[in-house]
Amino acid sequence: MVDKEIRDKYTIVVGLEVHAQLLTNSKIFATDSTQYGEAPNTNISAITLGHPGTLPKLNKKVVVYAIKMGLACGCEISRYNIFDRKNYFYPDLPKGYQITQDKTPICLGGGIPIKLGNGVRKTIKLNRIHLEEDAGKSMHLEGQTETLVDFNRAGVPLVEIVTEPDIRSSEEAYAVLTEIRKLVKYLEICDGNMEEGSLRCDANVSVMRKGAQEYGKKVEVKNMNSFRNVQRAIDHEAERQILLLEKGHAILSETRTFDADTGTTAAIRTKEELNDYRYFPEPDLCPFVVSDQWLEEISAAMPSLPQELYQKFVERYELPEYDAEVLTDTKEIAAYFEAICLQTQHYKSASNWIMGPVKSFLNESGITMDQFPISPDRLAELIDLVAADKVSFAIASQKVFPYLLQHPQMPAAQAIEKLNLKQDSNTDNIKPLIAEVLADFPQKVQEYRQGKKGLLGMFMGEVMKRSKGKANPKIANELLRKELS
Repeated sequence: MVDKEIRDKYTIVVGLEVHAQLLTNSKIFATDSTQYGEAPNTNISAITLGHPGTLPKLNKKVVVYAIKMGLACGCEISRYNIFDRKNYFYPDLPKGYQITQDKTPICLGGGIPIKLGNGVRKTIKLNRIHLEEDAGKSMHLEGQTETLVDFNRAGVPLVEIVTEPDIRSSEEAYAVLTEIRKLVKYLEICDGNMEEGSLRCDANVSVMRKGAQEYGKKVEVKNMNSFRNVQRAIDHEAERQILLLEKGHAILSETRTFDADTGTTAAIRTKEELNDYRYFPEPDLCPFVVSDQWLEEISAAMPSLPQELYQKFVERYELPEYDAEVLTDTKEIAAYFEAICLQTQHYKSASNWIMGPVKSFLNESGITMDQFPISPDRLAELIDLVAADKVSFAIASQKVFPYLLQHPQMPAAQAIEKLNLKQDSNTDNIKPLIAEVLADFPQKVQEYRQGKKGLLGMFMGEVMKRSKGKANPKIANELLRKELS
């Protein structure tokens, strides 16, 4: 571990390269399926394997998805695009080269806005977003001496999102990845699943003395399968480099792999061993042009994005910033909240319900918002009934809500009647209960009157228990205070 005093002498500089597999049914240059989890080497064809005499053909939807990501990030969209061959030789690369974009990335510039834990906001600038095909996958099975290759993933469409070296901590890197995953899921262009490899990240890490004008030598770190492991890898690699510099050693510009078990990185190859990719234009694919009309059509079909919805929830619905962040975490939750707001004006109550009982149920059940059984109008009705003092929130959340989960077609008012849970606001019914409670706890009444005001909660609990939760808490509280004083 590097102590804080030494660490504070250095600035960490990080750039990310994020690969997102696009949610198309077929591959970028062939009609093979992109379905994950199929038997090895079944989603392949002569085109994917690059057999002689075969020609690739560009999947139009891939281009649309890349442009959507670029628009979401505020990028400039390249109108004239060519593909290039990136030549390298590896067992899981069937053609001996990868078709990618080198000279004309489809998206240039732009940025990813992030918010850190201390409330600081900043925008991480992007260098580019480009299209390319995925490679296959080498399988190193435990106990086996041979390496097997599955080409199912070869040719699956990717966008590579490349940041500028703008990131200054592992926390910022985590925030960038979180925002990218949120964006691709809102746009419905990638499922964002790091465990299945549909979202992958490499980090370029360097350190430099504070006040220095030049960046240090960068080290590329690969093989990180979760956002948390990206953080761990960056922290470890930064500390490793600082320790080397403090001892007077030079940093080797190399590629390293991250071991999640030990939390350390290890060298794979040095810069001198890196391949010369010998890029040249792909001769089997024509250039493609993004016309003004096509760009306008794609732009018009863009959904509302997290930042837009965040502003809307804060300004229009007057929600706290925390609520707006939670509600825009996924597209489905944001849409559900907005659907409720079309039925009720109790916006903060709607937010409380979603962040409380609804999310608890989703977490316990292991389901997502689009699988939630209660429709927005049913929940809006329950929210209005609580606001109108027809039922208390405690009873609504603890008894009516679970009942509606089992009977999602039943109106909330009907459920309350069926369960005999309608809130009682009749003072003539509540007063005798209060008198009964005070008579049963004379010692506590005396203690309350001598200054132990915290006992009010105990009295309220007894009143609610004896009314079977049906007494209006506001009215019961007022009457109880009056009697006690």
